[in-house]
Amino acid sequence: MLLAACATPNPPPEAPPAEAYGPPEPATPSPSETAAAEAAPFPFPPENDLESLPAPAEDLWVRIRRGYAIPDIDDPLVTKWEEWYSTRPDYVARMIDRSRRYLYYIVVEVEERRMPLEIALLPMVESAYNPNALSVARASGIWQFMPSTGTHYGLQQNWWFDSRRDVVAATEGALNYLQKLYGDFDDWQLALAAYNWGEGNVARAVAKNQAKNRPADYASIKMPDETRNYLPKLQAIKNIVREPEKYGLELGDIPDAPYFAVVKTNRKIDVKLAAALAEMSVDEFQYLNPQHNRPVIAGGDEYSILLPIDKAEVFAAKLNLADQPLVSWQAYRMKNGETLQEVAVRFGMSVDALRAVNGIGAKSRVPAGHTLLVPSQGPSNIAEETLKNAVFTTVPQGRTFYYRVNRGDTLAGIASRYAVTTADLRRWNEIPANAGLTAGQRLRITSDLAPNASRGKRTASAKKPTTVSSKSKSKSVKPAAKSGTSAPTAKARAVAGG
Repeated sequence: MLLAACATPNPPPEAPPAEAYGPPEPATPSPSETAAAEAAPFPFPPENDLESLPAPAEDLWVRIRRGYAIPDIDDPLVTKWEEWYSTRPDYVARMIDRSRRYLYYIVVEVEERRMPLEIALLPMVESAYNPNALSVARASGIWQFMPSTGTHYGLQQNWWFDSRRDVVAATEGALNYLQKLYGDFDDWQLALAAYNWGEGNVARAVAKNQAKNRPADYASIKMPDETRNYLPKLQAIKNIVREPEKYGLELGDIPDAPYFAVVKTNRKIDVKLAAALAEMSVDEFQYLNPQHNRPVIAGGDEYSILLPIDKAEVFAAKLNLADQPLVSWQAYRMKNGETLQEVAVRFGMSVDALRAVNGIGAKSRVPAGHTLLVPSQGPSNIAEETLKNAVFTTVPQGRTFYYRVNRGDTLAGIASRYAVTTADLRRWNEIPANAGLTAGQRLRITSDLAPNASRGKRTASAKKPTTVSSKSKSKSVKPAAKSGTSAPTAKARAVAGG
């Protein structure tokens, strides 16, 4: 088929062309079609760039089993977790059902890096493949990134979105981190322990054993109970995937083919409207695009929207032809003495809905002059224009404490550590826009994270990778990944979640 696993053999004339893999050849778009939208559509690649799809494996589970490469663990903790999963078939079924949206993409990404395919099962341990999972330590997404570690690996977290829940971005970050850990320890079991416990902790435990001429492998070093159970959980899942019938479980079939495609656009759009254009429910849309904190896809220069492979062309065609505004939310600055109740009544919504849309806790007090996101009369250019110039900040919640700045600290690093924004820190401490920090400086912070939250699991020491932001205004539809044993380049990535 023209698109990788796309249900539409030939796109309608109005639809923007798509990057495709496999036969038959696409029809070349006419000049009138490429001028249909304000931005040029993504062109078809030259014929010699196309690759034929190999014959699919029996299903994705077969492919995963064949890629196991981490030595098995055989101890009582594995038996404990095998029994735990086998006595909860409903839990396992929900986990598998969530994973079907993202597992193919992650398998392909793992294979491209020549990593063991057990890694694709790791989100089952971390989050049960729930992209909205949030731990008490504020680790988020299917890969459970801590705020500071996410920042190290290029996962932006702001008022509009949290890229730790963006499965494409988070998968890239997690695999980069795991490869770095494997490079540190040259042992996948130790690398996985470090992913859970932190590389510094594992390195010290290894060094301590080596200093005493003791074995320094995973089974020999001392570690917390959580980490000691971490690999046995993964081993139990490996065993269940290998022989589900042995545990009285049934794995749902997952095709060895892409589930979704990626549509790129630079236009802000309501989440509800985006789901409608894709002809899918808001809930299903948000399962594939869980990173957005607000009812509007905004806050960036370009947005990658994941859609089921048979919905992407329809969505892209409608979006390409849409010449009307796509945003029905606007910025509103609170007046002196104005309450949330008064604002809610003014814009025809409940106080609870207003708080939820703006991420304001039930006990949080909103200061005068605070900017809120509120509904407009309908989609309009004026509403969208207000979002361009508005500065949205997090309302303080949690407890207030003081932090003493250490040498090398940055505002961005401290903000990420305590799940606030740099704008919050500047406002609370009256720090000018271009001013930096000095060692010994005391910062007032309001957060529901403890002052030592930075010492939570998976605090990374790696530098933030270089990222390239696209300023292009073109729209494109990209298949999530090619079938087979090799993965696509970073041009076509996918999101995990569930």
